[in-house]
Parts: sequence; structure tokens; C-alpha cells
Amino acid sequence: MRHLLEVDDLSPSELRAILELSRAPAPAVLAGQGMALLFEKPSARTRNSMEMAVVQLGGHPLTIRPDEVGLDERESVEDVTRTLAAYHAMIGARVFEHTKIERMAACSTVPVVNMLSDDAHPLQALADVLTVADEFGGVDELSGRTIAFVGDGNNVARSLGIASGMCGMRFRLATPPGYGLSDADLARIVAAGTEVVVTHDPAEAVADADVVYTDVWASMGHEDEAETRRRAFDGFTVDDALVARLAPEGIFLHCLPAHRGEEVAGAVIDGPRSRVWPQAENRMHAARGALVWLMEQR
Repeated sequence: MRHLLEVDDLSPSELRAILELSRAPAPAVLAGQGMALLFEKPSARTRNSMEMAVVQLGGHPLTIRPDEVGLDERESVEDVTRTLAAYHAMIGARVFEHTKIERMAACSTVPVVNMLSDDAHPLQALADVLTVADEFGGVDELSGRTIAFVGDGNNVARSLGIASGMCGMRFRLATPPGYGLSDADLARIVAAGTEVVVTHDPAEAVADADVVYTDVWASMGHEDEAETRRRAFDGFTVDDALVARLAPEGIFLHCLPAHRGEEVAGAVIDGPRSRVWPQAENRMHAARGALVWLMEQR
């Protein structure tokens, strides 16, 4: 049984196949079947993109709130997973601890999709590389491109770094001291074939890059650190001056939600280089491609 818990659960050729399926007509591979979408964390884009992807494939999405199942409180992760697998063709979960999604995959008889965990965001990374491919002429044109991530070394940065290398792109990461990716995470990114540059200087990271990407400084679950992080990330706002350092055709990406005036200036996210709305739409297309691919592997 194939699952999608992180981008490198795929081979580079499989990732490419998903990107191609994301742009293909939607087959009715879920006709008459359901997909359970379990949320420990709320979401706008994840719920909407996943529900619509399932509908487009002929299936019925069932969104489940955390209080309805109570993972490891009302019932164990394993019991919830086995129950949902009895009703649905696939299970998606948006959780805090990555170990929960791993436990689900270990006992599930149907494909499990990580819709986000504290360690990884593979569906976002698929949408990101799909957006870059759209911008620069297709999947074949990704090799040799450079993505600069400016901000917190979080789950989005980790998955993006892995996906970048699997598509032949270079990855630069600029974070304040103490907010970078772990050595183990960097090793996993490098193992994916990524040429990585790590720096504490956003200007160095962005110079002549094709893409500059950022995310909120305090992700969900770190709200109590917001003020401390705001001080630590001073100088890491993606503003007009930083965007001007991009390659001439370079673009700006953000996984959203955005805090204008913090990690990104309003003039950038709402400006001509921004591709955040096609990127948000691509969450649906990339999810659809991933679901088709997983159903084909059963």
C-alpha cells in the first residue's frame, strides 16, 4: 500500500507523474467512494482543495473535526484509522505530531495522505513546484532553477527543499540563527538531490533566484512565541528591495495565510511578481493528481 507522508515517499519520476496528472482531465477513480478528511488543525485551503479534488474524481469527501474522533483521547489513532478504512477508499489527515500520520499509515488498508503535520507538508510542495513549472514553461524547465526560502525553517521549507531537488532545482534557505532546519532535515533534503545553500542573510539567498518564498513567522501551534519570533525575524520581511534582487523574471510565492507587514510586504504579495493565487488554486490540482496516482498504485 502506497502512502504520501512526505515528498520523498515518491521517486522523482513518480513526482513528475503526479504533476502531469494534475494537469490531465480528472478520471472518476473515486466514483461511488468516499475519502475521510480528518483535521486536528483547521484550514481554509486544505479543506477546500481536498474536498473539491475528491468531488472532481467522482467521490464523496467527508470532513471530520478533531472533537468527533479525539485521536489518542476518545480512541487510539490505530482504532480510528481502521474504522475509517472500513468506510473510505482513502484517508487524509492534518495533524500536529508527524508520528500520528506515520501510525495511521502503518495500520491502514487504504492510502493515507499527509495533509500537513508539524514535520511535513507534501501537498503544498507539490502545488509549489506545479506553480513554478507553470511559470517557467513546464516540468522540463524546472532543472537548474533556484528557489530561495526566507523565514522560518518549518515543515513547508522542509518539504519544499526536498521537492526542489527531486525536480532538479537548487534550494537556498535564509533563517535567523536558531530557526533553521535540523541537520537531519538538511541531510534528507540533500539526499533528495538538492543543491542547498544555508545562510542568515536574506539578500544572499535571494540574489538572482527564480523564486522567493516565505511563510508566517509563527506557525499554528507557535502562537505563544509570536512576539519573540517577531523580534528574531526582524530584517526577514520579503519587501520590494528584496524582490528586486531576484532574476528579472523571478516570482514570489507564499503558502498562506499571510500577515502583511510581517513576513511579506503588502506591495509584494499584491504586486506583479506575486503568484500566490495561482499557487493556492494549484493546491486543488496537485491534490487531484496525487489522489489519482495513489489510487492507481492500489
